[in-house]
Order: sequence, then C-alpha cells, then structure tokens
Amino acid sequence: MFNEVYDVIVVGAGHAGSEAAAAAANMGSKTLLVTMNLQNIAQMSCNPAMGGIAKGQIVREIDALGGYSGIVSDTSAIQFKMLNKSKGPAMWSPRVQSDRMRFAEDWRLMLERTPNLDFYQEMVSGLLMDKHKVVGVKTSLGVEIKGKTVVLTNGTFLNGLIHIGNKNFGGGRAGEKAATGITEQLVSLGFESGRMKTGTPPRVDGRSLDYSKMIEQPGDENPEKFSYLDITKPLQHQRSCHMTYTSELVHDLLREGFDRSPMFNGRIKSLGPRYCPSIEDKINRFADKDRHQLFIEPEGWNTCEVYVNGFSTSLPEDVQFKALRSVVGFENVKFFRPGYAIEYDYFPPTQLKHTLETKLVVGLFFAGQINGTTGYEEAASQGLMAGINASLKVQEKEPFVLKRDEAYIGVLIDDLITKGTEEPYRMFTSRAEYRTLLRQDNADLRLTPKGFELGLASEKRLRRMEEKHEAAEKFVQFFAETSVKPEDVNPILEVKESSLIRQSDKMFKIFSRPNITIDDMRKIDEVDGYIKANNLDTEIIEQAEIQIKYSGYISKEKNNADKLSRLEYVKIPANFDYSQIKSMSIEARQKLEKVQPVTVSQASRISGVSPNDISVLLVYMGR
Repeated sequence: MFNEVYDVIVVGAGHAGSEAAAAAANMGSKTLLVTMNLQNIAQMSCNPAMGGIAKGQIVREIDALGGYSGIVSDTSAIQFKMLNKSKGPAMWSPRVQSDRMRFAEDWRLMLERTPNLDFYQEMVSGLLMDKHKVVGVKTSLGVEIKGKTVVLTNGTFLNGLIHIGNKNFGGGRAGEKAATGITEQLVSLGFESGRMKTGTPPRVDGRSLDYSKMIEQPGDENPEKFSYLDITKPLQHQRSCHMTYTSELVHDLLREGFDRSPMFNGRIKSLGPRYCPSIEDKINRFADKDRHQLFIEPEGWNTCEVYVNGFSTSLPEDVQFKALRSVVGFENVKFFRPGYAIEYDYFPPTQLKHTLETKLVVGLFFAGQINGTTGYEEAASQGLMAGINASLKVQEKEPFVLKRDEAYIGVLIDDLITKGTEEPYRMFTSRAEYRTLLRQDNADLRLTPKGFELGLASEKRLRRMEEKHEAAEKFVQFFAETSVKPEDVNPILEVKESSLIRQSDKMFKIFSRPNITIDDMRKIDEVDGYIKANNLDTEIIEQAEIQIKYSGYISKEKNNADKLSRLEYVKIPANFDYSQIKSMSIEARQKLEKVQPVTVSQASRISGVSPNDISVLLVYMGR
C-alpha cells in the first residue's frame, strides 16, 4: 500500500477532510485519507445540526458542486426548518437537526463506496519535504507515505488543550488525544501560527428533563431537504426540539465559579467565536439581560442524549451541574458529560492562495479550522475546494476558484485569504454583498454546470438542473405574456387590500406586487391550469416566484457584480514589487506585500488599502 505514490493525501477526517477526500477521489485522483480514529469520520464534535443562517446556503452549494454534505444531511435528518422565511428569499436558510450517530455512519459508508479512496488510521506527525515542495507525510509510528499533494484538515487537534475549570489536559476532542509535531514543523518552514478557542455545552440525559415546562420547537409543516438529487426524500416524521431560559438565579450560580473559570483567570489566552459565546461570556458581556435562550436538541431518533444549545461553557463541572439544575425543566437533570473549552493551533489564512494551497510550500493545502474558521459547513466547503484544487494540480489543470458573486464559498475563501482573521470566522448573509444572487434556492443553477465540468456532478444532476431552469423560465414567460381581466383578478386584489385594475394587465405585473402570493395567483384559472398541465413542483414554482418578485433587485445586483468583476481580470504579476510605488500609502504597500493579491479586485478588498491606493496601482500597472 505504501510503495505507491498517492496523488492526494488528506490528513484528518472531519467535515473538511471527508469532503476533500471525496472530491479528489471522485475526480480520479488516487487518494489516501489518514485519520487518528476511523470510528470518528465526520464526527459532529459540537451541535448535532447542519445548516442555519448562511451556512445552509453553503451546504446547498457543496451539494450543487457534487459534494456529499447535503446528501448525508438529508439521510440523517430528524428535523428540517427553513429559517428566516419572514424575510426575503436572499435570507432564507435551510437547517436540519441531525442524528449524530447516523450522520457519521452515512458519511463513512459513502466514503467507503467512493472509488480511488484508501483509508489509514494513525496520527500524522509531520510532512515529507523536498526543498519547498511537499512529497508526503510521516506518522507517529515512523511510516512514510509518499504523495504529490497533501491537504491538512486537522480541526481542533493541533496541540489541542481542553479546559474544564482549573483542570486542563491535552486533547483534540473529548476522549481523543491531540496531534503534535505538525505545527512545529510548519513554523520551522516559515509559517506564522496562532491559537484559537472554541467550546461546547454539556450533554444531558433526556429522560431526566421535564419537557412539559419548556416550549416545543417543531420542524416545518411541509419540510424540504438539502440535496438537489432525487435520491433523498423530505422527512415524513420529525422530532421536536424544545426551548427554555436561564434566569437571574442561574446567572448568580454561574458567577460563583468565575474565579475558577479559565476564561477569566487567564488560563485561556486565545479568542473564541464572537457569535457563539460561552454562557459565562454572555452573562458577563450582557449583564443587563436577566435571561438567555437555551435550545434543547435531541442527538438522534432513538438516543436519550440531549445537546443543550446556548450553554457552552468551560466552568468547573460542579458549577455547570448546579446552575443547570436551576433551569426550568432541568430540575432533575443528569449529565452525560460536562461542557468544555478547547484551545488549538491555527495558521492565519493570508498565507494561502485562493486555491487554498499555501504560498510557502508547493502542493500543501489547508482546509477547515486550521484556517481560523468555525463550523462544520465552513470547514466542509473548504475541504471540497482544497480537494478539487489538489486533484487539479496533480492533473496539471487550471485551478478552480469561485468569485464572490458566484457563491458563499467564494466569499468565505476570499475573506479568509484577503482579510485574514484573528477570531474564529463564521459565515453570515451580511458578509456577501451579492446575497440576492447567492440564494439557497438557486445554488444548483449557479454551480452544477461547474461541478459537471470538474467531473463531480453527474450528467443526471446536470440534466435535472437544466430541466428545472427551463421550466421556471417558461413559467416566468407565461406570466410576462398572459393578460388577466379586471373581473378575474380584482376580487383577489380586494381581499389583499391591493389596488384594483381598471383594464386588462399582464400577470407578471400583478404577481410582482409584494403582498400577492402564488396561492393568490392560483385562484386565477389560467395559472392553476398551467401548473397542473405542466406538472410543476414546489421547487420550480418557488424559483419562478422569486424571479418575478425580485427581478429588479436581481438585475441591479448583477450589474454591480459585472462592473466589479472587470477588475478580477486585471492580473497583478507574481512577486510584484510594491515598494516601487512611492505615492501609495505605507500601510497599503505593507498589506499588499504580505497578501500578494492575484488581481486588482482582490487588492481592493484588503483592509487598509484605499480606493486611492488602487487608482495609483492601476496607473502604475498601466505604465
């Protein structure tokens, strides 16, 4: 097995590593997935859920390109919700509650069915180098495995340190040892490293909870699904989550342990995720709040283990237990295990190219939390892109890069390598300036043709996408070309308190009104007849409705994207000497020198580089 040279070696089998290995292998590269424990492939280390605000869009994009996260999310889901439905479609975000054990099992079985993919269980302790090029990995047992490219997806395992109160011990996850050796070698090669922190809440015994005192949180009445493929089906039955609240008493009990909190006594020195703070951080930062929400999430269909979302903590276990017993519904709670915080090494992502290949070492790619991100979805998308580009590099093909107006994945990677991050990076819809274009409903229209060209998306998937696109376009055209008489539509408009029409008008114009829905339009015989005659499903109808109602916004955003994309084609020569441009600010020269942007568009997004600096750069390049 180790006498051959692999095309791609993936280190780590979390969400990033699993997607990287699947992508590289499905593109025809001989791939090896090395992990410390094959029983924990695609383990959900924190909450048992996929998707959410902006994260759901990322899962849809992974699926559209031919990745596995969407399929596994569907097959292991126990609840589905479309979040932000009260807002515009650019904000709609799918989310599933997952069966933790089934999720990991389904991922492993899918990987085992993937051709060109080998597995090996051991800790990778270092890289094999030939000058500035990686040529393989070495393990803690001294095994050397040759590879043309290496993708590091080490998650929280690089020199991981777990904190519970005054106690701390090495580990990459509860019950698993930390990985050592890689950070030290990378630093010796010239890489800059840092430390980050994340945390997780206690897991409790659901049999000890009183759900009658909590607020039930059921799934959607008509659940959808993640994958665009028809091999997965929407849920027929769902498990509910529940919601309860902390109180002033709970906060007071937690404060009693602050002197033993590693967050406050200096034991933890690194920054945690701003948008997912620990409970002690919340009651400290938001002292005016007398309560905080807790979401009680089942870990699967049949297990009684429950995840207490909103109670992430590194306080001593006795403090955690005492405080939780004062939460409504938790009066008799029993712990499965306490919450904890974990510190780990990461490498500022400004040291990467857009392909996620490192600038310092040829053939070495980073994906996931090693780049300073947080979240399964962010990690999985990076893994997919790193696996794709590692495979393309071996095949000596052009790299694959998504622009900011093409995908949330493009926004994520561009943010990381252009701006860097000093705290765990999480994706939000607000980070995408073209979010009206980057909706969850059209990820297949945007990305499936690209996935097909790469060899990841099947022809069947492409044809299904084309049929959906064609049917939606024809439905929009039907509204644009068909007129409706006042007597047929005015009764509907009157009920909706919308202005009546005095003469026949195009249906497109009527349907464009913000308070008129497809259900209203279906009361017109021609519309209902068209839908039934053409057997249009919900996905096609929703796509047409969005295209009609938001056509103005979509057109405007496309124009803005087209204007800015022109700068994407203005390439900056490799190793460009910015010190020559004396009329540019010193800060801009330093930032540009460090990031080494590939295009003028990327240069314009670097913090500290002003529009004036870009003008100077364009003039200088013109000369």
